[in-house]
Order: sequence, then structure tokens, then C-alpha cells
Amino acid sequence: MSPVDRGASAKDFGALGDGVSLDGPAIQAALDAAGAAGGGLVFLPPGGYVSGSLALRDGVCLRLERGAVLLGSRDPRDYPLADSRWEGRTRLSHSPLVGAAGARNVAVTGGGTIDGRGEEWWRLFRDGALDHPRPRLLCFDGCEGVLLEGFEARNSPSWTIHPLRSRGVDIRDLRIINPPDSPNTDGIDPESCASVRIADCFVSVGDDCIAIKAGAEGEGAESCRPCEGVTVTGCVLERGHGAVVIGSEMSGGVRDVSVSDCVFRGTDRGFRVKTRRGRGGTVERIRVSGILMEDCLVPFAINSHYGCGAWDDPEIADLGAREAGEGTPSLEGLSFASIRATGASVAAAWIDGLAERPIRSLSFADVSIELGGGAEPAVPEMSAGVPRLARAGFRAYNVRGMRLDNLSIRGQRGPAYVLRRCSELSYARCSPSPGAAAALGLAARAARRATWR
Repeated sequence: MSPVDRGASAKDFGALGDGVSLDGPAIQAALDAAGAAGGGLVFLPPGGYVSGSLALRDGVCLRLERGAVLLGSRDPRDYPLADSRWEGRTRLSHSPLVGAAGARNVAVTGGGTIDGRGEEWWRLFRDGALDHPRPRLLCFDGCEGVLLEGFEARNSPSWTIHPLRSRGVDIRDLRIINPPDSPNTDGIDPESCASVRIADCFVSVGDDCIAIKAGAEGEGAESCRPCEGVTVTGCVLERGHGAVVIGSEMSGGVRDVSVSDCVFRGTDRGFRVKTRRGRGGTVERIRVSGILMEDCLVPFAINSHYGCGAWDDPEIADLGAREAGEGTPSLEGLSFASIRATGASVAAAWIDGLAERPIRSLSFADVSIELGGGAEPAVPEMSAGVPRLARAGFRAYNVRGMRLDNLSIRGQRGPAYVLRRCSELSYARCSPSPGAAAALGLAARAARRATWR
């Protein structure tokens, strides 16, 4: 993305920047003029700019100068309804505050702030008074070449940044802040995208900090493209339900994801995968390394019985084997290395594959998990039918091909390890507290297949 150096101030098109007047039409006029000229820079000088939905054009960069605040209009009529994808399914939704559809080489940059002023949207949602999904703060659908850099995003009505079916997305040096009790205010959710880089961001939100998605079942192959080639590095991710999450909408598949050199702080889960029967898709070639986790309730959570929106479905909850088919999700090739977790208060790890299609090729190397510290937690959902126990150890169910190398677990209650219906296991240099191999608590069947070194 290389917008031309010359630029136009939104004030040249009539924006007042007084924090009260509706400046959206003037800003849109500036964006349209830049697009008609073949691309360029539109900047917001210091001030407050109230706006509804804005659409970027090919080759246009919207820059918020330091001291500039783009304020989301509180009038739902300023966010027109349009077909989009929300929670994995195509539906009529309120348009985002800032977005683009089918555009090339677009950018939002600068040291200013985008404030969605989502409080009224959150109230309407809680009251059940909305007929359509809320606006996202920024959404780029079917775009190629997207740069988001330098600004602060806060108080989003729903998901904050949603790249959708786009390629070449570069997100760096952002601050994303939503209240901890704000509903569905994920930080960054790349969905069915290719070549996404998320670097040096601070994210503190009311739902998942970063969630990698690929559409839900029933959307069709063209819509449910895979999400692939995603890099997350140098980020601080705090609060939220999960720091880095895959799913639960993953019907198109998620592959080739690298997460490195990050801090996860105070999230319900650290790294999380969530899916279920009927959703299909393959999660593969996932690498997580160089992570410091502080006070995450569960540092590692992989749940193939995730029932959000379908808790009463007996097929999803069934822990026995079902017939595998097109809707059976696959998880394989997940590796975790050079990770230290302290203050975990629910479990060291909770890994739950399907009996008919176990998780394949799962490895932990040079990982240290310390449980304890803080108040007794209210234990969140882990998996259908699994008992809830605070400060549990490393629990894994239905895994084929698991390697544990230099894995240390301290401070757990009960056995350090419970491994059931797991096969092709390999261990080296593991140190459960108090360090006795008898404390591993392996199920008899898994124990017969394990290789101890």
C-alpha cells in the first residue's frame, strides 16, 4: 500500500470536527473524491468527527492524525443494512463504521482514535431489541491489500476488526480496548483470509482477543474459504475469553498459523481451538512458540464438543464415537514450544478430541505450567460431560500421536496428567509435581501404548 503523498483534509469537504455535528457525509465525499482520482490520502485533523458507515475506495488511505477521534454515530439509521457474514453465516447486518468491499490497496493509519461508542448497541443487544447483527468497527470484505496501523480502536458495537475473504492483510501497532463486560467485542477476527499478519498490537476486550475463523456449515465452498497463512507476533493480549482462538466457525479450514513472541494476560483461555460435529473443516499446521501466559484460567484448551448455540444438541454432547463423515472436523499438526504459563487456576490443559476422529500429531516442548494463585475461580465450560475441577492438571482425551518433551506442571490438584483414549504417546523429561511417574494417572489402555524415555 503506497498512497500518494498529497492528501486532502476532510474539513476541506465540510467536516466540522466539533464532536457533535454529523461529519460522515463530508468524510465520505472526501473518500469518494480520492478514489475517483485514482487513490490518495484523506486525513482527519485533531477534533471529534461523528460518523455513520464509511466506505474506502481503491487506493485510498484514511489517516487519523494524533488528536483526531472518529466517533460512531448513535443512530442505527446511519449504518445501512447489507449482506455480510456474521458468526460464520451470511445475513443482513448493519454496515461497519469503517469498511470496504471488493477494494484493492486500502488503509487506515495514524495516531488517532476510532471510538464506536457501542454502549447503546450493547444495551439493545442485551434487551433483545435488535433485528440484525450490530455494526463491526472495521470490516474489509473481499479486499486485496489492507493496511491498518497506529491507531486506537475502542468501544466497538461488536467485533472490532473483521477482515473477511481478503488477501494481504497487515495489522500492526494497534491498541484495541473494549470493556470486559461488552458482548461479542472480539479484537481481531480474520475469517476466510489469506496472508494475514498481526504484529505489535495490544488487545484488551470483552470476548476473544484474536479469533481465526473460516465460516460455518451450510455456507457453501465458495463462501467458506480456508483461513491460511496467518502470523501473530509481538502482541499483548489480555482479558477476553481467549488470547488466540481458532473457531468455532471453521468449516472452510484453518491452516498454516504461526503465533510467536506474545504475552497472554488474564484471559479465560490462552490458546484455544473450538469446533464440533457438523461443522467440518480441518485445522492443521499450527505453531505456537515463545509465549508468556500470566493468570490465564486454562493455558491450552482444545474442545471438539463446543456447543455454543447448540448446547442441547445430543450429537454434539455425545462423548462416544459417532460415524465420521463430511461434517466431522479434523485437527492435526498442532505444536507448542517455549511457553511459560503462571497463575493458571482451572487446568493446565484441557484437550478434547472426538472419539471417531482423534486429534492427530500434537506436541508440547519446553513448556512450563504453574497452577495456583488468585481466588478460587468460577470454572467456565470446558467440554460436554467432563467434570469441572479447579486447578486440574494436564487432561487429554482422544489424541493419536502426542509428544511431550520437557513439560513441567506444578501446583495442580489431583494427578498431573489424565490421558484417556490416547495412543502413540511419547514422553521425555516431563516433571509433574511431585515428580513421581505414578502421579501421571494414565488410563490403562493409553499406558500400554505409551513410550517412556
